Amino acid sequence: MRLLLFLLLFALPVSAIAAPVRLKDLVEFDGVRGNDLVGYGLVVGLNGTGDGLRNAPFTEDIMATILERLGVNVTGEQFRPKNVAAVLVTASLPPFSRAGSQIDVTVSAIGDAKSLMGGTLIMTPLNAADGQIYAVAQGTVLAGGAVAEGDAASVTTGVPTAGLIPSGARVEREIEFELSSLSTVRLALREPDFTTAGRIEAAINREFRRGVAIMRDSGTIEIDIASTRSESTAHALERVENILVEPERKARVVVDQRSGTIVLGDEVRISRVAVSQGNLTLRVEEAPIAIQPNPFARGETVVVQRTGAEIEEDPGISLAEVPEGTSLSQVIAGLNALGVSPRDMIDILQTIKAAGALHAEFVVR
Repeated sequence: MRLLLFLLLFALPVSAIAAPVRLKDLVEFDGVRGNDLVGYGLVVGLNGTGDGLRNAPFTEDIMATILERLGVNVTGEQFRPKNVAAVLVTASLPPFSRAGSQIDVTVSAIGDAKSLMGGTLIMTPLNAADGQIYAVAQGTVLAGGAVAEGDAASVTTGVPTAGLIPSGARVEREIEFELSSLSTVRLALREPDFTTAGRIEAAINREFRRGVAIMRDSGTIEIDIASTRSESTAHALERVENILVEPERKARVVVDQRSGTIVLGDEVRISRVAVSQGNLTLRVEEAPIAIQPNPFARGETVVVQRTGAEIEEDPGISLAEVPEGTSLSQVIAGLNALGVSPRDMIDILQTIKAAGALHAEFVVR
C-alpha cells in the first residue's frame, strides 16, 4: 500500500497546468522517417558455441554459398564446424542517410547456437521492403550475455544469442526523397487531439506572424512552405520544431496487473459513488482413510473417501462513499479511505469504470 501511495503521489503534478513541450516531441514530420532493413548472414569465429548443422541445415547452405563465392569449391564435401551460426541482421536506416555513412545493426541467432560472443559477422547485404540493398553489414558482434557450463550444471546471464555491432553497416544506397521539393509539409500528432492540434496551429502562425498552418483534422496540421518566406523547407522546419506548445492530456488510469502498479493522471475525475469490497473463500479438502481387516481375518483393504468443505467470508469493507473528485488528490484520498491492497484497488477501479463513475480512459497492461 505504501508503494501504491508513493506511485500515485509521484504522478501528481506540481501544477494543474501542463508544461510547454517542444513541437518536435509532439509530432512527426511528413516524409522525415526511417526505414527498416533486414538481412540473412553468418557469424564465424565462435568458440564451439555455433549451430549444430544437423539441427540447422540452412547454416551449412549459406556457408557453402559464401565459400563458393570466394572461390572455394565445397560441392560434395561434408563439414561439421561448430564455430559458425546463422543470424538475422536488422537495422534502421535514419532519414536523409547518405552513401558512406554508418549505422548500428542488431544480430540475432536463428539456429541452435548457444552464444555469439566473440564472433564476427561476415559481409551481409541489408534489404528494405522494396527488395533493394541499402546497406552492407560486417564486424565483431558485441553480445549482451555470458554462458558458463559444467558437466552437471550451466549458468546463463543475459541473452548471449543476440548482440550489437556499433556502426556495423555502411550505407550503399540513398533513399530518394527531396525535402526541398515539398510545397507543403504535414505534421502528424503522435497522440491525435483536436485541442492540441488547434494550439499547434495557433503557435506556428504566431511564430511566422501570418497564416502558414492549418489544422486538417485531430492528427494533422499542414504548413504552406511558400507562405513561411523561409530560405528553404529545412529552414522553415528548423523554426517550427522548437516552438513550445502546451499539449492537452487525456484523462487516463494506467494499470499494470503483473506488478500491481496504478498511475492516475491529474485529469481523472470520479463521480460520487459508494463502494463495498469483500472476499469469499471456498476450501475443499480430501482426507481419505484406509480401513483394513483384522489380523488373520478374511477381507480386503478399503479406502474410504472423506471430504471436508468450508466457506469463509472475510469481513471485508463496509459500504464506503467516494466523494466526487475535483482533483487527483481528492480521488486518491477517497480511494485510500477504503484501506485495500493495490490489486484489490485495481478491481475496484475497474468496477467503478463499469458503473460509469470513473471519467477517464482505463488502460490495462
